Amino acid sequence: MPMTPAAAMTDDAARLRSISFLNIAHGFDHFVLLIYPTVVIGLEAVYSRPYSELIVLSSAAFLAFGIFSLPAGWLADRWSRRNMMGAFYLGCGVSLIAVALAPNLIVLSVAMFALGIFAAIYHPVGMAMLIEASGAKGRTLAFNGVCGNLGVSLAAGVSGALAYWISWRSAFYVPAVLLLVTGVVYLRMTPDDRHHASKRQSKPAIALTPKLMAMLFGLFLIIALSAGLVFNVLTIALPKIVDEGMVKDVPLVLVGSVATAVLLCGALAQLAIGRLVEWFAPHYLFAVVTALGFLGNLWASYADGIPLMIALAIAIAAIYAQVTVNDMILARYTADAWRGRVYAVRYFTLFISSAIAIGMIAFLHKTGGFGLVLGANAAVAFLMFLSTVALVVMIVNIEGRQVEMQPAE
Repeated sequence: MPMTPAAAMTDDAARLRSISFLNIAHGFDHFVLLIYPTVVIGLEAVYSRPYSELIVLSSAAFLAFGIFSLPAGWLADRWSRRNMMGAFYLGCGVSLIAVALAPNLIVLSVAMFALGIFAAIYHPVGMAMLIEASGAKGRTLAFNGVCGNLGVSLAAGVSGALAYWISWRSAFYVPAVLLLVTGVVYLRMTPDDRHHASKRQSKPAIALTPKLMAMLFGLFLIIALSAGLVFNVLTIALPKIVDEGMVKDVPLVLVGSVATAVLLCGALAQLAIGRLVEWFAPHYLFAVVTALGFLGNLWASYADGIPLMIALAIAIAAIYAQVTVNDMILARYTADAWRGRVYAVRYFTLFISSAIAIGMIAFLHKTGGFGLVLGANAAVAFLMFLSTVALVVMIVNIEGRQVEMQPAE
């Protein structure tokens, strides 16, 4: 039975409302995980511990962020994506309050672990919801990516300002209140979707043989792991890189502001890539942006001052631009019914690398400073580029066979 105009308008309004909440959630998701890596610079004086020791405490959140993406994606597909997103908002808010109230570093790390559990919900669940609501449109995915980038970008500046002007604990309290309020509004304004779980499409847009599927997703996992390392090294270490390489011995609020300016380049790149996918095949753009990411990281490994900021801006722009085309390609080869679980595996691989990145930063920074950290990051970025080239070759072959199999008109 065809949908009436009034019903269609109601359905469109519900989809737009859902997309808006998903965009907000994406910004919060990245923001909350990067509060501590900014305020930790000020905690060196509070706890009389070096940066290399204090930054390791954030590994609890990032480890949980990766591990718990797997059960989050499974539970969302089997139960309710909407309710899982509600848990994201409320759980992150409560966890941030626990971090702010922590009386010592042990309790702080436990609260950070809880924050990672709830923050893990967004990517496998939110991306599946976004693809379903938008039909995997490039502009919608790009804008969602920009919202995530803004969360990363604002985390350094806002957290630094709150820690500088009020206290380091206020950097956790303020976003906690915003998350709790938004979560309550979200649950009141979006309908329960548990009855949709059994009705989702179980076939992907392009069918693959088991062998091709294994090869394709194997490459996606390699790309996710390398992209996760590059992304997390850049975003976690950026405030300290700016502190040492550009504006040493200045207030934390200025360090955060410079880091924010660099990270905003990622937002511009995602807006641009959202337009470019309308003109060029996403897999070709994928290879181009990963090549730029390698060059940016390589340049940053030996630059300082203004050239260092330019090199970091290129590297940041590339690592964010690749997210949009990566999501579009993956959506094309996964069915909606199990998309949450597929994205869960991808983001598990992507974000579990954050714990590796923290250890990598701590060890290499102590050994040879950020020149060595960024040099190692460039090597990982080169692996990501090579894997992307292999992915492009495979996709060209798969889609070429699909054209050959189509009956002649």
